[in-house]
Amino acid sequence: MRPFFRWFTAMAMMMTTGSITIAADLKAGFNDLVFKGEDGLESKYILFVPHTYKAGEDKKYPLILFLHGSGESGSDGKKQAAVGLGPVVRKQEKEFPFFVLFPQANSKFSVGGRWSHKSPDGKRAVEMVDQTVKELPIDAKRIYLTGLSMGGFGTWDLAATYPKKWAAIVPVCGGGDPKTAEKFKDIPCWCTHGDKDGAVPVKMSRDMIAALKAAGGTPKYDEFPGIGHNCWDMTYSKDELYQWLLMQQLP
Repeated sequence: MRPFFRWFTAMAMMMTTGSITIAADLKAGFNDLVFKGEDGLESKYILFVPHTYKAGEDKKYPLILFLHGSGESGSDGKKQAAVGLGPVVRKQEKEFPFFVLFPQANSKFSVGGRWSHKSPDGKRAVEMVDQTVKELPIDAKRIYLTGLSMGGFGTWDLAATYPKKWAAIVPVCGGGDPKTAEKFKDIPCWCTHGDKDGAVPVKMSRDMIAALKAAGGTPKYDEFPGIGHNCWDMTYSKDELYQWLLMQQLP
């Protein structure tokens, strides 16, 4: 076990809260589940459950909502965890200390707006977060939002729409509306982008970071020299990212 995750496990054992009734069939690792929304439609999704989790224990956990890119859209309920954060979690599955939600986008909205608050996919993702917090021992003050490419656009959008929900955001090689920066300037943000990105111009992240700073925010920004669209492997493979996330929580 890596030193950081060993430290987190020890700290987590010290955090207590009231008892919560949870789904008895959840197992440690990646769970294939089906979400039924208020509209009655069913959608497959994946929930990663930390191996340290035990049903009925008096402990709360942090939660990450991961929004995938356009290539993982569909209805198979699998692809969304095959790129980006999913493979990183699998490599350190027994040590990874977060619950992770992997919804899958399947609407016909444009790529840039598929995860937006106006789309069925974006609305469903937020509903999944709320349901997970209600039914599982999730710390509502430590819910983190991240996504790559199309999911990066969604991260910026959902941050502006629900600024009180996220303890921190990590938009990866996406873009947003700089005019919305004032709405979420106080959310801790760590943005990344490759400067040779041919799919989503790096200027889109630069503009969002500049807007947040102009609004009074203090975002972190990593721009990877010589890297194209896939900067997510470099982003999600850093232990430092998860250390930073766990330092962020809502008041």
